[in-house]
Amino acid sequence: MTKQYGYEDLKTLMARLRNPVDGCPWDIQQTYQTIVPHTLEEVYEVIDTIERNDINHLQEELGDLLFQIVFYAQIAKDESHFELDDVIHALVAKLIHRHPHVFPQGTLDSRSQKSEIDGEGVKGQWEKIKQLEKQQKNRATKLLDDIPKAMPGLLRAKKIQKRASSVGFDWPSSKGVLAKIREELDELEEAIESGVVNEMEAELGDVFFSLAHLTNHLKVDPELCVRKTNAKFEARFDFIEDQVNQSGRAWSEYSLDELEAYWQQAKLKE
Repeated sequence: MTKQYGYEDLKTLMARLRNPVDGCPWDIQQTYQTIVPHTLEEVYEVIDTIERNDINHLQEELGDLLFQIVFYAQIAKDESHFELDDVIHALVAKLIHRHPHVFPQGTLDSRSQKSEIDGEGVKGQWEKIKQLEKQQKNRATKLLDDIPKAMPGLLRAKKIQKRASSVGFDWPSSKGVLAKIREELDELEEAIESGVVNEMEAELGDVFFSLAHLTNHLKVDPELCVRKTNAKFEARFDFIEDQVNQSGRAWSEYSLDELEAYWQQAKLKE
């Protein structure tokens, strides 16, 4: 019977890969910085698998992502900073502290009756606890300090505006945001007419920022919105490409009106 590998085996494997005597030359050479691109790739592969509902491959992709965490922890252990057990301990302790409605005595064994707080209440409580933790650790207490600058632009814009909104710096409804988007579009049009690249970048950035703001009011995820639109466009364009290939004509022989007609056919098939 094949052995069922577990947590300790994973730690042993990672330590072996990084062993300077008989480990893997590539793994030994890696640093926190060199692994980052691989981590991002694995995150996107997990997301892609979930969105395609490819549950058969989700286990494998989650394993690849877990390996990234173990890799970072092993590098830290090699440098005598911390190890994987420390990461897990800190994570469990933090999550217990941030879920007082589940662990009322602040221990993993403590239990409470069914919580009366809803999902939105939990998120608000989570943010308050995070701010208190930051103050207790003597970190800078500015509201936006802990929003990672490496986050994708739209997600970071959404996070920034949500944080500002938490202290009342926001429009009371989406109508104000829509008005701001129209204003930014007018300014973008002026910038395009000027032909000045820096101005066009600035104004287009303002449009994106305002659109991300709108997603907070609508309670939708901007990245999810864009991914769904990408998938929709891809499916429709694939239909157009199929029609062009079946016709035997080259793309250059088609007018935009003819391609648009195929586009409308694709929409009707949805």
